[in-house]
Amino acid sequence: MSTHRNVQHKPVLDAEERSAKIAVTVFPLLVLAGGALALLTPETFSGFSKAVNPLLMIIMFGMGLTLTLPDFALVVRKPLPVLLGVVAQYVIMPLLGLGISMLLQLPPALAAGVILVGCAPGGTASNVVTYLAKGDVALSVTMTSISTLVAPIFTPLLTLWLAGQYLPVDAGSMAMSIVQIVLIPVALGLVLRLVLPRFATLVLPALPWVSVLAITAVVLIVVAGSAAAIFSAGALILLAVIMHNAGGMALGYGTAKLFKQPIATRRTMAIEVGMQNSGLAAGLARTYFSPEAALPGAVFSVWHNLSGAIIAAIWRRSSAKNAARETEAAQPVAR
Repeated sequence: MSTHRNVQHKPVLDAEERSAKIAVTVFPLLVLAGGALALLTPETFSGFSKAVNPLLMIIMFGMGLTLTLPDFALVVRKPLPVLLGVVAQYVIMPLLGLGISMLLQLPPALAAGVILVGCAPGGTASNVVTYLAKGDVALSVTMTSISTLVAPIFTPLLTLWLAGQYLPVDAGSMAMSIVQIVLIPVALGLVLRLVLPRFATLVLPALPWVSVLAITAVVLIVVAGSAAAIFSAGALILLAVIMHNAGGMALGYGTAKLFKQPIATRRTMAIEVGMQNSGLAAGLARTYFSPEAALPGAVFSVWHNLSGAIIAAIWRRSSAKNAARETEAAQPVAR
């Protein structure tokens, strides 16, 4: 769920932003309802495991449609925040996932799943959350794009290094899966937008809802396949996910502050680092580990959108109050 600011096609882009705002707000509730349904009737959805990867490919294709070549120009114009964000993404979250797994003494399958979530690229909803939080949207789009494009290299290597102590990791096959699930659909979406820009502009408002429905379906399938594990270790998984998400946001913000980045950049880095492509992590975990290992990704999908919506509302309100104070201070004093 990406959003872009462009003076051209402004009515369409405003519609996209309104649609994205509603979608990112409704999303946690929809996924919670889907997860509850999957827990109550797991047999209804457990037979659809082969649909997970195609659903993820649809999401990544939609992400590619939202991208334009100027999105990547920011790498040249503002290399430091982009580099900081991508490095933080692939350093903070994987190591945090390992640390939490060790601290909570998670079973091997759950530990591997938590670590894999940490090794995934940035989440597709992070751009909308950044926009709502009054962050740097252009920077958010670039960070998500770059972390996604390098995922075939870093995600399997980091997973092999950090999760290999818990479960065997076939890094080569995982890299090929990421190319098929992520890289090729994103590239196809980007090319289609270049070749048929009018078509891409028309479908942009619908893309947030496509992502919402596809991720909800992924969560349904993953939860249905691991209902027993949720009943036995649900609280532990939720605690690990909350710690991972909150730690990533705090350390992302702190890293940007350490390098004296402006507040908008700090917010963007907090969101980009803390929000993961957990749907991809769940799909990879189910394919290369076990249904139980996919649970952290499914729970993260719900939680990080809920926490993202909350932090965006807090920061948006904070920005509005600051703007009001500045306006009041600028007004001449009545004599």
